[in-house]
Amino acid sequence: MKDQSDAGRSIKVLSKTLFLLLRTNTIEVDWESILSEITYRTSRSSGAGGQHVNKTETKVDALFDVRSSAGLTDAEKGLVFEKLTARINEEGVLSVTSQKERSQLANKGHAVERLKNLIERAIVPKVKRIRTKPSKQSVEERLQEKKAQSEKKALRKKPG
Repeated sequence: MKDQSDAGRSIKVLSKTLFLLLRTNTIEVDWESILSEITYRTSRSSGAGGQHVNKTETKVDALFDVRSSAGLTDAEKGLVFEKLTARINEEGVLSVTSQKERSQLANKGHAVERLKNLIERAIVPKVKRIRTKPSKQSVEERLQEKKAQSEKKALRKKPG
């Protein structure tokens, strides 16, 4: 009995280790190249801010052309297109907007950080779940609980 539960634990540990290895190996991205490929578009921010909002362009759109990127491999581009379809337009440009801060520079930093997070999460391949069989002990316990519940309910019935 103890060996089966240990086997289950080792499979879980193995799958977590595999996930971490895949995650760390796939994020070997040339960020310098990607950051140099980002173009920025600014516009006036909406919301509160009084006269400042009406005068300055603090809203930043960070635009990244996924199709023509030299910083991503073809496989990574495919994963980005697959997972970020809603954020990519017809031309293959991934767009992230930030207008949280009062300064354009801070909003540019937020937009780049969000873009990096999106790309990092998108290029991590989905790890397939390893199916495991329930142990004999857990199956036996479940059946015993079912029998006990059945007997308890049978005793509630009126005789006759």
